Amino acid sequence: MNYEADSMESYNRVSSDVVLGVDVRLFGFVNAYGCTIGDRTKIGAFVEIQKHAVIGADCKISSHTFICEGVMIEDRVFIGHNVTFTNDKHPRATNAEGGLQTEADWSVIPTRVCEGVSIGSGSTLLCGIT
Repeated sequence: MNYEADSMESYNRVSSDVVLGVDVRLFGFVNAYGCTIGDRTKIGAFVEIQKHAVIGADCKISSHTFICEGVMIEDRVFIGHNVTFTNDKHPRATNAEGGLQTEADWSVIPTRVCEGVSIGSGSTLLCGIT
């Protein structure tokens, strides 16, 4: 992996399937799996980035942010503290038959954050928007 982490590097959980750009900085307690993070991007503490999420180059993702599957963040984007993305307009725990829902029971609704955008702290972004 090609990233610079603070002194709490051992507290990060970065899966081997994460694609990291050059000079990516991860601060403590980052959980990332199956995602892509672009060059020179900074990821704050207590951030989760799920599979198939894409974060561009030169972004800053502040602490306590949740970036779920289906989110595409272009270059030079600022995400404030405690920002939450969603990927399902009608989330359910169970399927029509009453069993626990699986990936086969729903479809991801994508969200795109365009180049240079700033998203304020505490925002929740519903899926399906640009």
